[in-house]
Amino acid sequence: MDQKAFGAFIAELRRAEKLTQRQVADKLHVTDRAVSKWERGLSYPDVTLFLVS
Repeated sequence: MDQKAFGAFIAELRRAEKLTQRQVADKLHVTDRAVSKWERGLSYPDVTLFLVS
């Protein structure tokens, strides 16, 4: 999956849950700017954000 497709996927999931970028960012302990970059396909999130302890 390329960055643009991944970004669209992230945005779709966020909207389906009726969350703002800020709310997603707070849950993942990142900035809302980072979430914005992911959704615009400018970067990928760090995989360690998704690891469960």
